[in-house]
Amino acid sequence: MPSLKITLEGIRKELKEKEKVRENLQKTMRKTTSLSKQAILLAHQEKLKEAKKLIETVREIISKLNEAAATYPDIIYSGLYNAARQEFSEASIFLHLIEEGNFITPEEIMVPSVDYVLGLADVIGEYRRLTLDALRKGSVKEAERCLQTMDEIYIELMAMDEAYMLVPGLRRKCDIARRIIETTRGDVTQEVRRDSLEKYLKHFENLQRRKAQARKG
Repeated sequence: MPSLKITLEGIRKELKEKEKVRENLQKTMRKTTSLSKQAILLAHQEKLKEAKKLIETVREIISKLNEAAATYPDIIYSGLYNAARQEFSEASIFLHLIEEGNFITPEEIMVPSVDYVLGLADVIGEYRRLTLDALRKGSVKEAERCLQTMDEIYIELMAMDEAYMLVPGLRRKCDIARRIIETTRGDVTQEVRRDSLEKYLKHFENLQRRKAQARKG
């Protein structure tokens, strides 16, 4: 029968090995979050091919982390991994919306429903940026389309009344989303009015010019 010293020595080695695994896995999770953020940035820059490559890389990493969960569930299933999957969900949903114009499902990106829903809520913030970019380019119609997508996401999330009890953090994200949408709607409305006024003034100027030319003739 082994002595206490030998037993504890074995436990010490086991814990050291587990700590090394934990550090490596957490480093991988942080990388996952970082790559997802980069993919979102590339999507805003209209570098969609590069964004898709990063998304695929993250998808492969998440698949490996899911496999590691069988051996190290206490390490994998942590707040850090939830955050990584939420960021991946946000990037995947956002990129798919830009490219395909519809919503990808949790099953397609291999994430739990909770992480998908929380990532979806954050897509509203990315669409505000798209809206402002469209307004800077003078594309009011595109800005209105982006606002419509923001509204759709928010309305559907709000319709999930029971989810507020089952998805921690969703209510806070929805409150933030509501403020973002209200601010964005104000920006779009102001630009629509400015655009309408500008068109009216141009029409008025052209009308006055034609009248002046008619009098001279």
